[in-house]
Amino acid sequence: MPELPEIETTCRAIRPYLVEQTIKHITIRHQQLRLPVSSELVTDITGQIIEAVVRRAKYLLLQLSQGYLLIHLGMSGHLRFISNDNLPGKHDHIDLELQNGLILRYNDPRRFGLWVYIDDSPFEHKLLKHLGPEPLLEDFNTDYLAKRALHKTQSVKAFIMDNTIVVGVGNIYATESLFLAGIHPLRPAGSLTLVETGKLVIYIKQVLHKAIAAGGTTLKDFYSADGKPGYFAQDLMVYGRQNKKCFQCDSILEHSRIAGRNSTFCPVCQPISSVQT
Repeated sequence: MPELPEIETTCRAIRPYLVEQTIKHITIRHQQLRLPVSSELVTDITGQIIEAVVRRAKYLLLQLSQGYLLIHLGMSGHLRFISNDNLPGKHDHIDLELQNGLILRYNDPRRFGLWVYIDDSPFEHKLLKHLGPEPLLEDFNTDYLAKRALHKTQSVKAFIMDNTIVVGVGNIYATESLFLAGIHPLRPAGSLTLVETGKLVIYIKQVLHKAIAAGGTTLKDFYSADGKPGYFAQDLMVYGRQNKKCFQCDSILEHSRIAGRNSTFCPVCQPISSVQT
């Protein structure tokens, strides 16, 4: 599934080609996505000018002259620009045609994405209003995370992957951040010291910035809107490397199932001795 760095990469790739462009038409070939695409979407957005393209969590927001278009890529969706003579394939469900002749095509084999028009503040919409802060902004900091972690008994891995706590820290980036911070993923979130919490915040930001700079992480089928794969997979320290040697200490990496996701860690660099029982 595309995570925050992949969505940010997509956002940056499509923004220059969309901003200040007029939507000429939208073609919907398959309405049954995670949320059914409204048949009124054509009339809602046709003729509107795209004023801005931003990201909130793993959602893309196209600010229009009136209202917003909210897009989620789901498990396997991606966007790419095509020419108008490019015939649609089996999983090409939506085309957003611009007045300048470009077409933004949405491909989604699993159909877990969504396209929703919002006519008022998108941040009050049910899909967005419950979300925690953006991890790369200043309001995600040591004091904030320490307050949210207070008395929490759930594992720190599950805690930082909770989108009501902080958005966009998916399995890959949580695994890498915890390794760099030297924190075992099974530690109760409430057991972290203020110093440990501060280190975790720093490394979450660092890992995400690095992943965005590398164009995301290509695992299975992620490609950005320009058709290029992400290269952060080449920098992974622990994710997907269970039973291999730790790059830092040569110990064999272990793994555990946490919050339904496989979590790889180093038993030496991330000691479990401080886990409270």
